[in-house]
Amino acid sequence: MHEPPRRLPFEDPIADPAIEDYGAIGDCRSLALVSRFGSIDWWCTPDFSSPSCFAGLLDRERGGRFALTPRHIETAGQSYLARTNVLCTRFNCRDGVLELVDFMTVPETRGLSGDSPQEIVRIARCVEGTVELQVAFQPRPDYARRAPLLTPDGDGRWRCTAEGFSAGLVTSLVLDPASDGDLLGLTVMRRGDQHAALVHTGRVRSSASSLLSDAQERLAGTSAWWREWCARSTYHGDYGEIVMRSALALKLLSHRPTGAVVAAGTTSLRVSENGDRNWDYRYCWFRDTSLVLHAFTDLGYGTESDAFLRWLLHATRDTQPRLQVLYGVHGEARLDERILPHLRGYHGIGPVRIGNAASRQVQHDVYGEVILTACDDVHAGGILDPHELGLVAGFTRVVCDIWREPDHGIWEIRLPPRHNTHSKLMCWVALDRALKLHRDHGLPIDVRQVEQERAAIREDIEANGYNDAMESYVGYYGGDAPDASVLLMPRLGYIDANEPRMRSTVDRVMQVLSAGGLLYRYPPGGAYDGVPGPENLFVICSFWCVDCLARQGRLNEARSMYERLLGLRNNLGLYAEEVRTNDGRPVGNFPQAFSHVGLITAALSLQRAQNARIARS
Repeated sequence: MHEPPRRLPFEDPIADPAIEDYGAIGDCRSLALVSRFGSIDWWCTPDFSSPSCFAGLLDRERGGRFALTPRHIETAGQSYLARTNVLCTRFNCRDGVLELVDFMTVPETRGLSGDSPQEIVRIARCVEGTVELQVAFQPRPDYARRAPLLTPDGDGRWRCTAEGFSAGLVTSLVLDPASDGDLLGLTVMRRGDQHAALVHTGRVRSSASSLLSDAQERLAGTSAWWREWCARSTYHGDYGEIVMRSALALKLLSHRPTGAVVAAGTTSLRVSENGDRNWDYRYCWFRDTSLVLHAFTDLGYGTESDAFLRWLLHATRDTQPRLQVLYGVHGEARLDERILPHLRGYHGIGPVRIGNAASRQVQHDVYGEVILTACDDVHAGGILDPHELGLVAGFTRVVCDIWREPDHGIWEIRLPPRHNTHSKLMCWVALDRALKLHRDHGLPIDVRQVEQERAAIREDIEANGYNDAMESYVGYYGGDAPDASVLLMPRLGYIDANEPRMRSTVDRVMQVLSAGGLLYRYPPGGAYDGVPGPENLFVICSFWCVDCLARQGRLNEARSMYERLLGLRNNLGLYAEEVRTNDGRPVGNFPQAFSHVGLITAALSLQRAQNARIARS
């Protein structure tokens, strides 16, 4: 039996924060979400897809959280320290002003390995007047399925233990155990007062008396690490700081110990009012990772691609030469989808799912994404050793064998497999880049066969993936509806953006899929994907359109759409997966890699188009 819901015995400024009210912190292994009201409502440890310690995001009463929340808040706002993922929250209260700094330490800044114990650091400082700071430490291990035991450990130290879980808290704040086992406190802070708290999963030397100086040392080291990473960027075009903020968001979603990149930091944040589309995105999709690494490479970050290719060798060891759609960050192939019925869901809309049944789908585009990533990596100076060349050659042979078969496609539609145009496109990309790798690096393939199959795929797409009556490429063979994924054709080198078929396709997509100047991924309503209920605007699809418009020289249209998209980020510059059609508010898992990689690649396209226009003038 799960314990009954309990309400916090202190003043809660808001019942359920919205997605846009959150900032993300992380250590490139896991991610925590901090609301602008000072509550850590989501944190899984030790990895992105591990069970949660705090899941108040998915159930305010049962999920658990760590709140440092002033009383009598009048306004609250968040910002990041420049070029870092260190989050600052400023509270203007009735009688004073409090600033809260939140971050996760990066192990390398303390001379530790990438798989060392994790730390969340919180520093509160009263900058004006007097502030009453409320504290509630409510760990709920294993998605709130384990009852924790909190015990004092001397000098501001506490231990939290449960079956299969252990963590610690060190704080200079005075806390008392509540009757339900939580730790609660109320501290009056006056101008100049500072307190700190450190949540950790190992052993630390800090005590209440030394914690503040230890926290400041960790803050300096972590801030320097993030800024040094930013300094490696080679991008100097327009929207520089905006691009770097999205790059920092993508870095938060990168798993440093393995090189994997997860699609998002959360699970089950709804995109519909009935929860039909509540999915777990805390895994590595080859599609998402390929786009992320392409963006990183364009920004001057080559080591991320190298790390991913090393991970690829490990993750696919049990399925080679076949590829799954997604894997866990440590290469886990079995990601069975389950529902957690005891959690009510974000804003009460369930179900809460862990795992993802898409891992059992057939999606042929993954081969194109992997071979494209390998090609981009060596183009940027990476080296494929003989074993890796053999692996890519094996993927190439698989594409030659399977491309004529139907699949579930880029949107993971839960209908019977069909012939999806984007999947055929990516099979063409796989063979095209394999031939390039053969020419430049000796990839051991049957060149004649690959050339013949590549030509056959193009002939197939042009015959079946283009609807003459609509004057547009369509989402699947025999269909009569456009799909935003065909906007990737020019970027992938399949067709020039100014070819007549592509120009008419862009116009048709904008005509049929547009709402308020932005795009759905496919026609809404349920007929296209078999899922009832309305569809929202899919952020990356509009960025794909920006890319096409820029390539066509329609710079004013492209820039107008881009700036509109920038206005839909939250005040920290973060995107979810989609935005609501009626009001532009974010919906879906958060932060979302797809959305941020779209922002970066569209900015690069705009810059290239602008440079080309200047060169012609």
